[in-house]
Amino acid sequence: MSSTPNIIPPGVALLLASLVTPTEQGIASRVLAKTGGGNVTLFAFDAGQGLSEHTSPFEAFVLVLEGELILTIAGQPVRATPGTIVRMPATVPHAVDAPEAARMLLVMMRTA
Repeated sequence: MSSTPNIIPPGVALLLASLVTPTEQGIASRVLAKTGGGNVTLFAFDAGQGLSEHTSPFEAFVLVLEGELILTIAGQPVRATPGTIVRMPATVPHAVDAPEAARMLLVMMRTA
């Protein structure tokens, strides 16, 4: 195993669903990889949960694994379902709402 508890070990096939445990009426997350250039984080949202509007210096990509998410990017709602990917530009205000239980993989990359 990795010496950092939240980082997954190299060279091992892992089921994404097993890497984060959903929290009733909450949000669970786990950092899967982290470098100076960005990180990969797995999230599990219970129905009705979300992340309030914020900005980030990172370019971000949301990959929906389960459920449905409504991403609001620069005031515009975007419905994202399993198998979709949504780009959220750096420094642009965005929020995440889960009308139903959902899981997403968030990939954040520092812009050049």
